Amino acid sequence: NMFTRIERWLTNFSEKMMNSIYNVYKPLIVKSLNTRGIVLSIAVVLFVIAGFVFTRMGGEFIPKLDEGDIAMQIIMKPGSSLSESIKVSEDVEKIIIDNFPEVITMVGRIGVSEIPTDPMPMDIADTFIILEKDHSKWKSAETKDELIDKIKDKLKVIAGVNFIFTQPVELRFNELLTGVREDVAIKLYGNNLDVLATKAEEMAAIIQTVQGTSGVRAEATDGLPQITVFYQREKLAKYGLTVDKLNQYVSAAFAGADAGIIFEGEKRFDLVVRFSQKYRQNIDDLKNLFVDLPNSDTQIPLKELAEISYKPGPMQISRDNTYRRVSVGVNVRGRDVESVVEEIQQKLDAQLSLPEGYFIKYGGSFENLKRAKDRLTIVVPIALALIFILLYFALNSFSQAAMIYMAVPLAAIGGIYFLSLRGMPFSISAGVGFVVLFGVAVLNGLVLVSRFNSLKIEGITDLKQRIMMGTEERIRPILLTAVAAIMGFVPMAISASAGAEVQRPLATVVIGGLISSTFLTLLVVPVLYFIFETRLQKRENLKMSNKALSLLFIGFFFLAGINSVKAQEKEITIEEAVQIAFKNNPMVKAAQFEIEKQEALKKSTIDLGKTDVSYTYGEINSAQNDYQWNISQEIKFPTVYGMQSKLQKEKIAFSKTNLLLRKNVLERDVRSIYLNLV
Repeated sequence: NMFTRIERWLTNFSEKMMNSIYNVYKPLIVKSLNTRGIVLSIAVVLFVIAGFVFTRMGGEFIPKLDEGDIAMQIIMKPGSSLSESIKVSEDVEKIIIDNFPEVITMVGRIGVSEIPTDPMPMDIADTFIILEKDHSKWKSAETKDELIDKIKDKLKVIAGVNFIFTQPVELRFNELLTGVREDVAIKLYGNNLDVLATKAEEMAAIIQTVQGTSGVRAEATDGLPQITVFYQREKLAKYGLTVDKLNQYVSAAFAGADAGIIFEGEKRFDLVVRFSQKYRQNIDDLKNLFVDLPNSDTQIPLKELAEISYKPGPMQISRDNTYRRVSVGVNVRGRDVESVVEEIQQKLDAQLSLPEGYFIKYGGSFENLKRAKDRLTIVVPIALALIFILLYFALNSFSQAAMIYMAVPLAAIGGIYFLSLRGMPFSISAGVGFVVLFGVAVLNGLVLVSRFNSLKIEGITDLKQRIMMGTEERIRPILLTAVAAIMGFVPMAISASAGAEVQRPLATVVIGGLISSTFLTLLVVPVLYFIFETRLQKRENLKMSNKALSLLFIGFFFLAGINSVKAQEKEITIEEAVQIAFKNNPMVKAAQFEIEKQEALKKSTIDLGKTDVSYTYGEINSAQNDYQWNISQEIKFPTVYGMQSKLQKEKIAFSKTNLLLRKNVLERDVRSIYLNLV
């Protein structure tokens, strides 16, 4: 009894709630049907504004996930030694650990590991900053961005060192996908390394003026200190020396040269000769290297034969598709990737002049976004086309399928507005949300129009009455579908857990789109249905009028005979009109002649074919001339003639049925025209 009372109470509550909703909705739909042009105009204006907002929204590949920790790269001067890199890393670690209690620990990596999947030079250190996961325990800052800004301020005391902040997984994926550790890579391609290095610095200076860019870094391609030995060939010729001989001296002194082989039992070792450690410390050791002169016991120092000095040389040479290139890495903070790259592109086009043969490409997450958008331009039209095809199969009406298809732009309106209100750019997850949204929105329109059509079949001819009844019956399932989907996506839209950055755009699009599509579907679709059905009824009435006029002239002047019509001086009855049509209709006469034809062909069902008679004269049976007569007659199996007779009887019956059909159709048309005239 308790469950029965609860069920009864819920039923009453549901009915009262739906009645209240319909009481609010009813005057809206009535007013919409009376002001159809205004309703459609408002929908079009909302869609146009949504399109304008979408073009200003910006875009990114996927929302940046908060991994919880920080990956920091310490970039020192090119050619820094391992000891210097270790010292700088330790100083950085001490500053961060002492000033920021949110940092649990720090781990740094310099050089190449045993498995060289991620080689690093000695002048770059990868540092992972492990943070406290409970943000309520943070003291120095409330957000990660604020913490990064404060870390940068503290690290300004270390001169000559640059810092790039990102996230551990994001850093590795950026490097694997594009070869650059930052979010966006602006790559300059060309031949001359000096030109590439110079233009890369100019590009970095221009890019730093763009709002939203952080950690702008030009790839270091030169600046590595090298000991350069420039031989004075005149002096080499004077002393009878060659470049190869001097190169052997230099190489043996610093790198070592084979001087023989040492055997220890079965073991074999190369004997290498070179300067000891204390004579390989600086450039003076190379300058004071003595060289033997040919055909003489005299020696001369190398500095007398060559100019030896420190000069900057190429640090690394990067290539893409056989092209030399240098890149400028940019991290994006506080803005979407697409708008940042577009502004960078505009400024570089206006302020950077490149020599002939040099060109720029944009990579990183922007490249992934562009590639994904290209795929969406293929996938989304296919999905929309499939939705339209299924609608057409469900309704068997092109106009009604197009009418329900209007739910797609109506749904897009809310999705775009909600993204803009939450400050979210367009991303691939939002694009997936739009595809999901379009399917649900079209479903609601199909539910509504299907009920309108069923009411029409049931005999509800008044158009407004049909729409009011259909909307009253279908408002519950439409609202149920929309509200259930909205409530299912609300937790995703407000989630703040790990991975929520990807969920929020999708859920936001679906929630906003369902709100707009449900409201506008309940108003715009009935208005469109009213307009389409009104035009359809006008076309049907016009078609009936044309058909009546044509049948009037054909049936009473041609079919019934012009003379017969003229002979009628008094009004004829409907039965007389039918008999006149039967008598003079050429189609009926043709059917009667067909019966007579088939009756006449009944006698030819048993056809034995022609009899073949042949005559032969000559020496056939003897040496003398004689005669031979041959008579042949083809006779088929007896059952064949029986089947032919049966077939002919069926043809006669078919002709009679055809005559009856012609008379029935003609009688229906004549009676219809007669009643319309009356």
